[in-house]
Amino acid sequence: MPLIPRAIRARIARTRFAREAIAQKADLSAFRDKPTLKLVTGLVVLALSFLLGWPAVAGFGIAAIYFREPLIVAIGGPAVYGFSWLLWALSMFLLGAESYKYGRIFLRWAVRRLVEGATRS
Repeated sequence: MPLIPRAIRARIARTRFAREAIAQKADLSAFRDKPTLKLVTGLVVLALSFLLGWPAVAGFGIAAIYFREPLIVAIGGPAVYGFSWLLWALSMFLLGAESYKYGRIFLRWAVRRLVEGATRS
């Protein structure tokens, strides 16, 4: 049984987005170009924000238990979590429209593959 039912794939195939993706033979050739420094920096900052968020709060919780000092997690937890959100906002600023462009390219390719698979099976 396919991951996405045939009826849903057929409905997606009727959309203008899918028809254009098939007509233009959407592919991933844009990913062959070297990414800009701004894009790479944005992705690194985004990854750092996720790695820093909840794991750091958990680390502060463990430290608070170990040192028997609840203020470590009471103050440090929200502070580091808030900082991770600031990093996330910075990454969104850095990624900007360029990430939207790459996301759209990938989505067009994925929809084309999904719809072409639906018409074959």
